[in-house]
Amino acid sequence: MTERKPPGVPFESWVDKQIHDAQSRGEFDRLPGAGKPLPPGTDTSYDELWWIKRKMAREGLAVLPPSLALRKEAEDTLAAAFAAPSERIVRKLLTDVNAKIRDMMFKPPPGPPLGMKPYDVEDVVRQWRERRAAVDGADALGSDA
Repeated sequence: MTERKPPGVPFESWVDKQIHDAQSRGEFDRLPGAGKPLPPGTDTSYDELWWIKRKMAREGLAVLPPSLALRKEAEDTLAAAFAAPSERIVRKLLTDVNAKIRDMMFKPPPGPPLGMKPYDVEDVVRQWRERRAAVDGADALGSDA
């Protein structure tokens, strides 16, 4: 336990003495991060939410406004639709995301505008068929060679 500051000794001198004594006892040896630069993002200003931000960064989490989150979901859904194994799954994926897009179009949340319209399911299915035929055609050519 730290001893109490004796009366009449300036506080700075007393603290310096405590630090010097701890160093001579080796209490600062082998501390984690000793001799290494501060980690990136280390800021000297105080942030009440520092621990939440660090945990989110460590776990790869992000918080987006609802419209941006839906835009990302729509783009991911379109990519998933093009990679889907069947037309039924393509239609299901697009129908589900289109419902969310329409809902947000008519009840806009706070934040940036969505800037999207529902996908044309028939057009995407046509593109899916064309891509599928191109892949199947390339596979057929590759197996003949």
